[in-house]
Amino acid sequence: MKLLHWIAAVLAASLMASAAQAAPVTVFAAASLKNALDEVGAQYAKSGGDARFAYAASSAIARQIEQGAPADIYVSADSDWMNYLADRKLIVASSRKDLLTNNLALIAPADSKVALKIGKGMPLAKALGDGRLAVAGPDVPAGKYAKASLGALGVWDRVSGKLAQAENVRMALQYVARGESALGIVYDTDARVEPKVRIVGLFPAGTHPKIVYPVARVAGSKNPEAAKFLAFLSGPQAAAVFRKYGFTVLPRR
Repeated sequence: MKLLHWIAAVLAASLMASAAQAAPVTVFAAASLKNALDEVGAQYAKSGGDARFAYAASSAIARQIEQGAPADIYVSADSDWMNYLADRKLIVASSRKDLLTNNLALIAPADSKVALKIGKGMPLAKALGDGRLAVAGPDVPAGKYAKASLGALGVWDRVSGKLAQAENVRMALQYVARGESALGIVYDTDARVEPKVRIVGLFPAGTHPKIVYPVARVAGSKNPEAAKFLAFLSGPQAAAVFRKYGFTVLPRR
């Protein structure tokens, strides 16, 4: 009987360990990170980990977390939405770090002949003609960066009535890729992964707040693997993937 009890205890412990090991890390991340994070996830799997990703606008997934969505990690495309969760004590403050930065790009369909030098008073409205400028919505980081840049360059008022507003930056990218919008404003990392668009030019960094991707553990997470994945995101393997897709990896602190 003692042997049977011992075997039962070992099996129970083994099953519990397997269940704990099998629990994937759920990552809610900005849509612009999809290609890079999918590859980071594949690298993580090779080390025995398991991460699952949900992508949307930073604003949308922050609100989902606020409403109790079961996320372990949150990666935003700006500090504002991370601050939004921090103010509500919905992230673990000590786990927060700035992971990446990016560039803002003006894009056109790949076969477009539009040529435009990005600068003060640029004839953006004229370049659009009867077309639309695809941008992410006003609550979305890419949309806020776009509005800031266009305002700083003195052209916002001329094009604000010609916007095709998208739910997130990847949808804005698709508006241009499908030829539904004459031009669009996205991150240059988005443009790099879409062969149906080309970059017309990059917006000067000084025309918008610095683009920062902060990451943090969600306060309600009970997954013990979350800390491991967070560390992996800051490690050399993930950094190599992010650089491959055009992101700038910020120094570790």
